[in-house]
Amino acid sequence: MKKIRQNVIRFLRKYQMDYLDIEMDATVDAFLSEMQRGLAGRKSTLDMIPTYIEVGADIPANKRVIAIDAGGTNFRVATVYFDDQKKAVMENLRLYKMPGLRQEVGKDEFFRIMAGCLKGVAHIAENIGFCFSYAVEMFPNKDGRLIRFSKEVKAQEVVGQLIGENLNRALASMGLGGDKHIVLLNDAVATLLAGVRYKNKTYDSYIGFILGTGTNACYVEKNSQLKKIEALEPSKSQIINTESGNFGRCHRGKIDISFDKSTANPGVHKFEKMFSGAYLGGLYLRTIQKACTENMFSTHVAGSLWEMSRLETKDMSEFLQYPYGENLLSNVCKQGKIEDTLTLYYAADRLTERAAKLTAINLSATAIKSGQGADPTRPICIVAEGTTFYQMKTLKSRIEFYLKQYLENKLGIYYEIISVDNATLIGAAIAGLTN
Repeated sequence: MKKIRQNVIRFLRKYQMDYLDIEMDATVDAFLSEMQRGLAGRKSTLDMIPTYIEVGADIPANKRVIAIDAGGTNFRVATVYFDDQKKAVMENLRLYKMPGLRQEVGKDEFFRIMAGCLKGVAHIAENIGFCFSYAVEMFPNKDGRLIRFSKEVKAQEVVGQLIGENLNRALASMGLGGDKHIVLLNDAVATLLAGVRYKNKTYDSYIGFILGTGTNACYVEKNSQLKKIEALEPSKSQIINTESGNFGRCHRGKIDISFDKSTANPGVHKFEKMFSGAYLGGLYLRTIQKACTENMFSTHVAGSLWEMSRLETKDMSEFLQYPYGENLLSNVCKQGKIEDTLTLYYAADRLTERAAKLTAINLSATAIKSGQGADPTRPICIVAEGTTFYQMKTLKSRIEFYLKQYLENKLGIYYEIISVDNATLIGAAIAGLTN
């Protein structure tokens, strides 16, 4: 077993794909540099998008709002209100597929599909909180213009369009009213807002973090640091959407680079493609297929791996959980030897370790930039959301290991990770009611 493990490590190091190829301090420093450049309006791979949304606004009781969550895979719609105890009550929850996920759609069809999903609830409320999980340039009226899609969504005509304005236009064309007050926000921002309303503990500040189909982070920043926008009240703060999935100064391996070229949007969201749910399985498949070319698997197993055109992150996770169970990769290994199982396992395990380290780099830089968390009795609250974060085998515990070692032990920055059920919908509802 030791020899097989060493062979896998040697192979990964050869292609610069191991977690040891990533230097924590240097990458955090590069991340912080990109954050600062983005806030100043200088060229940066981090957009550092102002949201014009503050933290802590009072939520009106018993007023309904339409909440939308347009994610990497699903498009969810619900109505939400907060009772006298400010507990969220969710009604009329519906689940649809995100338009443009299977095939290219035009602008009009994209918004028409979205408006159609609101047909059953459009009459219930005039306010809409719209969690739109893509890079958007925000404006003070809380509408936003799409900068780019990620997560393999195919709707290029929508790039450059105002999301709220076009949704209202589509609603009007369907006789559903075209004068809704729409507040647009990112999934990380919605997640942060959902965590703020939990007052059972005092926190120094908040970070919203997503690691599901894609990845992103947001935090609370002083307006005085936001040099690229004039006429902001310097004594106030607002949530900044970092668009961290697009970070472009992380060390990438040779297989990362070739995999990026095979995606629907090569050259963008390079960081996200190294570890988020939409990509990790595909990156792992490309890695083990490369290993086939170096005779690291027996003949039958190598043949089956080469025949695979797609591998989901959940397949990778299931194999790590049950390497001798009944799943896609374990069944492939049954054609070969125990050495095949171990080689596949070690490769998946090392890529998972790398994913944890990259996630910790993202969170560490964001926590440092917030300037908070020095008091252990008032830690930074990291509100984390996403199936990859919580369901990928051992990923969360490894992330916490890196954060403990780096943020707390080395830098003296304290944090606590919490989870909020339906965070993106609840955060969208809060935004729709308070803006």
